Amino acid sequence: MTMPGAAMAADLVVAMPNWPSGQVTANIIKTSLEKNLQLSVDVEEMGTMTAFAGLASGEVDIHPEVWLPNLDSLVKKYSEKVQLADFGVSAWQGLCTTRQTADKTGIHAVGDLLDPKKTAAFDTDGDGQGEMWIGAETWSSTVIERIRAKSYGYAKTMRLLEMPEEMGMAAVDAAEATDKPIIFACYSPHVVFKLHDIVKLDEPAHDASKWNVILPADDPEWLTKSNAPVAWDAARFHVAYSKALATSKPEITKFLDNIDFTPDEITEMSYAVEVDRQPPADYASAWVAKHGDRVAKWMKDTAK
Repeated sequence: MTMPGAAMAADLVVAMPNWPSGQVTANIIKTSLEKNLQLSVDVEEMGTMTAFAGLASGEVDIHPEVWLPNLDSLVKKYSEKVQLADFGVSAWQGLCTTRQTADKTGIHAVGDLLDPKKTAAFDTDGDGQGEMWIGAETWSSTVIERIRAKSYGYAKTMRLLEMPEEMGMAAVDAAEATDKPIIFACYSPHVVFKLHDIVKLDEPAHDASKWNVILPADDPEWLTKSNAPVAWDAARFHVAYSKALATSKPEITKFLDNIDFTPDEITEMSYAVEVDRQPPADYASAWVAKHGDRVAKWMKDTAK
């Protein structure tokens, strides 16, 4: 018997990351499942490390965007408990600048960041180092960008800034509006490529033999022991779910395996949240209502 006022536990918990598309996709999963399978689904914001621990323990059921190769070590660590859906959205990661910055400073490649005469253009506080945003504090990619900065050598000429994505992208908007130079870590699909004329910096091609990335959770001396003086490998991201869910609710995992967002759709999600300032849950609800046939396709073969 349920006591009056007692909260009912949700049927499922979806981890929600702190970047725009991840916030939307988490809510699309929630809305779709609640609407079509009459389930109660909670969306809870949490970091990816916490989410994976939750997936392994059973406290979390789904993560909407697990980026690879960023989280290769985490996926391997939890391979007995966590499953990635087969479909992955193609992505890219690297360093970017604006077209006007490249034209004015002559910076076109990562190697140019080793020249203090060029990086002086990004020094806004007079400390002798330029500044560049490398990602949010909780992102695995931010850790890897710090490793890359050490490996290439531009950690000596650039001060690496960690802050929420909203602040990092606001800095890009302001630099473009005021004709100021800026360098920043970037990834696509992302709305920044739709809003501005963005240039990707050239880098040596990815070489797996030179890519030795150790995450802080795996070794306290991660930065000293890591080395990655090459471009990122081709990226992609997948829905992840607890393997226990495949046993207890196989209809749910069949649905998750069918999700096939396109890069353009991911960009639209980013635009809706970052530019139009739509709450992720509201955009997700409207998206599900608009794409009923698409969601029905994902739901195909989910009957028990």
